[in-house]
Amino acid sequence: MLLLAGAWYAEIPAWAFGVAAETVTLGGVALGAGLGLALYAANEAGAAAGARFGLGEGDRLRSALAPDSAVGWAALLFVVLPVIAGFEELLFRGALVGVLAAGYDVSPWVLALLSSVAFGVGHGAQGRIGILVTGALGFVLAAAFVATGSLLVVFVAHYLVNALEFVVHEGLDVEWPRETA
Repeated sequence: MLLLAGAWYAEIPAWAFGVAAETVTLGGVALGAGLGLALYAANEAGAAAGARFGLGEGDRLRSALAPDSAVGWAALLFVVLPVIAGFEELLFRGALVGVLAAGYDVSPWVLALLSSVAFGVGHGAQGRIGILVTGALGFVLAAAFVATGSLLVVFVAHYLVNALEFVVHEGLDVEWPRETA
């Protein structure tokens, strides 16, 4: 809320955050869904590679955060994950890429790289491979934000990655075979 209040006070235009009316479309939702599915697959591949070399800790964290009731799942899928995806996208893509690129003479691609490093480090609880994979996924989200100018696209993609990870692994109890070193 403080970020939005500060943006309003500083009179930062909505388009800098990627939330102008023309960026909120069904096409943006569809593009975000496709990107989210592709990123989920990449996330799974990265996690499998990390597990192979003993670098992953994300499974333990996700398991600890998984709900154990229908109400918990509803809260996770319809409140917690959308809020997390919304906040992270608003901060890491909207503010750190969109607003800074609009307000200063800095390449959005440089900002995309820097915000992705911060995004990865911010996920340090997922272990070393979590930092690397999340940073890489963050850069793809930042690139999609720069290319489309739409926060909706990256919000939908981010939400799907998180939701699918919980639903597939914790809700459906599916674990892909992973060779260990």
